[in-house]
Amino acid sequence: MIPVAFTMKLLPGNEAEYEKRHQEIWPELEGLLKEAGILSYHIFLDKSTGTLFAFQGLSEDHQTDSLAGQAIMKKWWAYMADLMETNPDQSPRVQPLQKVYSLQK
Repeated sequence: MIPVAFTMKLLPGNEAEYEKRHQEIWPELEGLLKEAGILSYHIFLDKSTGTLFAFQGLSEDHQTDSLAGQAIMKKWWAYMADLMETNPDQSPRVQPLQKVYSLQK
């Protein structure tokens, strides 16, 4: 498994709606993420700053680079764009994080 972590930023006052939309995530989007090799995906919120911390576990042969070209991914980005900081293509503005330590069993 390849660990990937990054942050994103919510616009103020959108915490509950962001969580609600993820609780109701579209099954076809979940399927696409799994097909691309995302084995696990966790998002945490720092309510004091609106910072979202995301952690993904990717398969060795993941195809996550192809997600940006998928229609359902673009539709999800458009659906979420009113809640968070985005790029001109409506994808979330992401700040990749560098791994500096791991504790494993």
